[in-house]
Order: sequence, then structure tokens, then C-alpha cells
Amino acid sequence: MSAFAFAGDHRDGLARAGRLQLPHGIVHTPAFMPVGTRGAVKGLSVEMLEQLGAEILLANTYHLHLRPGDEVIARAGGLHRFIGWDHPILTDSGGYQVFSLAGRRALTEEGVVFRSHIDGQRCRLTPESAVDIQARLGPDIAMMLDECPSWPAPADEVEAAMTRTLRWARRGRDRFLAVAAGGPLEVRPSTPGQAQFGIVQGGTYQHLRDRSVAGTLEVGFEGYAIGGLSVGEPTGVMYEIVAHTAAQLPDDRPRYLMGSGMPDDLVESVARGIDLFDCVLPTRNARNGQLFTRQGPLNIKNARYAEDFGPIDPDCGCWTCRRHSRAYLRYLYLAGEMLASTLNTLHNLYFYLDTMRLMRKAIEFNSFERFRREFLDAYSRRQSA
Repeated sequence: MSAFAFAGDHRDGLARAGRLQLPHGIVHTPAFMPVGTRGAVKGLSVEMLEQLGAEILLANTYHLHLRPGDEVIARAGGLHRFIGWDHPILTDSGGYQVFSLAGRRALTEEGVVFRSHIDGQRCRLTPESAVDIQARLGPDIAMMLDECPSWPAPADEVEAAMTRTLRWARRGRDRFLAVAAGGPLEVRPSTPGQAQFGIVQGGTYQHLRDRSVAGTLEVGFEGYAIGGLSVGEPTGVMYEIVAHTAAQLPDDRPRYLMGSGMPDDLVESVARGIDLFDCVLPTRNARNGQLFTRQGPLNIKNARYAEDFGPIDPDCGCWTCRRHSRAYLRYLYLAGEMLASTLNTLHNLYFYLDTMRLMRKAIEFNSFERFRREFLDAYSRRQSA
């Protein structure tokens, strides 16, 4: 029996609640993946993540390849064993990080040559080497190498990136299937049954998205991601492209919206048929003192919370809200205590994961539209003063 399967158990409009079966367990969708860039979610242990209910983590191929190295991790038995996480992991291809280097890299049809941000060493990433690195790391889901254009960019530049991504998709898929079949000998997958997801590009141009979907489906992957969004385009445009693209992706395969993660973005994207999400916002913003609530974000640094002895969010069931006040969290942050980042991150990730749980429940009971309306009526992106 294959280690990969996807079942959409419940539907409510375009929203789907299902189960993604992977070598290291089942992920209930729609799901949010906490970002553990270097094999760790900053400030939290794997035990904390398990207690929060996280079912899958995202790790960064680029960073792990440079340090400690994918071969070191392979000798440790793979990324799961190396970090002590027994549940599913998805790794990106490293492409986004490489392309964000701009002046430190050179792009060719063969791949990308770049300078390490650690020591300046010359490195090379190709569709094939991205597969090999992720085979050694051993995530449950490996992403293909793609080219992510900046925004805004003219249509001809986005088209060039999209067509190159399609050519890389075929090369990466061929390599993935060869590695899964037992070759080349120098590459030994740390996780048998690993899945590979394709990535649809095309920027904000619907006709380019159409061509990218068709070409990516022709190559064939276990799942499909929508890339190249949440890079500065207007929110309404992002929702339009998500809806347009998701409608063309196979109904029996998981759909992953890469890097998008404001709370209302999650709700609106689930309404358009998306199953998987990742974003650094809940963890990064927690470390900077921004905490998410049902009414919107609040800045715990503000003086108004100096003697506010209530919880961050009275409706939240997280450990931070049950034990600590806004006043205490503000004090910890201003005092520079490490505990501030941990408690803030616990709350923000609980908020994100609980929002996904509530969406799954709403879909199962055919009440998603009511949930969506009530959530959007209460939530404001405007940070409290």
C-alpha cells in the first residue's frame, strides 16, 4: 500500500475537510504548518508543538543543506530523527531563498549558482540536486525547484520564469522517480514513500496560471502548490488568483498555498478550496510582540497593557492565556526575557492551529459559510493601539 493518500471526507461549498496520509502519519486538512526553518520552530520544543496539536512542520532545504548539511542529517537517520519529530514534515526546495538572494546568485537553464550567506562559498542548486538533497533529508513531502518571480513584474518576465519552472518540473520529477526506484546509488532516501509536490507559477496573470496548471498536471505529482503569491500583490488580487488556479487543480489531490498566512487569508483561501498553508507570521510576529486574537492583532509592547491583568484573548484556550496576563507578557518582552518569545509563540501558533480546527469542524457540520462570515466580521487587520 502506498504511504501517500488524500481523502476529502467533507465538502461545504468549495471548502474541504480531509485526511492526508503520509509516511509519518495523518494530517487533517485544512492544515497549517508551523515553520521550522532550520529544523526548529524558534522558541518551542517538539513536545510543545505536539501539545499544541501541530501535525506537520515545514523545514527549509536551503538552510539545512548549508548547515549542518543534508549528508550529516542523512547519517543521523533523516530529519525526523535528527530533530526528534515523529510526525510529518514538508521541505521546500530552497528555490525561494536562493532567488531572494538577488545579487548573490546567477540563474541559468541548468539551475542556480549562488554564494552561501554563511561563508560565501559557491553553491549550486538544480532541479535534480534539490531532489537529492530532500531525499537525504527525508521529509514526507518534497517540493520541486521552481523560479519565483518578484512582484510586480512584466508579463514576459513572469512567463519566462513560469516556462522555466515547467521545464524544471519535468527534470525534477524524472529524478524523483529515479531515486524512488533505487538510483542513483549515492542517493539513499531517508523516508521511503516520500511524496513530491509540483508548483504552479504565473504571477498575477491568469493566462500564465492556466498554462502552468496544464503543464504541471501533465508532468504529474502527488500534490500541487500555488506559488508566487503573498509577495506584495493586493489581497483581492491574491484571492482572485487562488480561486482561479485552485479550480483547475485535481479534486483528489491536496492543494497547498505557499507562504500565505494572515488569519483572514487562511479563511478566505479555505473557502476557495485550499488544504495546506505555511507562514512565518505567527512565529516571527510573536517574537516582535504582535499577538493574534479573534478581533485582530495587538501589540503587547504598548503602554496600555502595563496594568492589564487579563489574558491576551479571553476566548483562547492556550497555555499562555490560561496562565498569564497581558501585563506580565508586556513586562517579559520589555525586559528582554527569552520566555517572552516562547509564551507569545505558543499563543500565536495555538490561535492559528485552533482556527484550522474550527474550520474543519465547520466544514464537517456544513456551517463553514457562517463561520467564515462571523470570523471576518470580528477580525480586523488593524493592530490595536
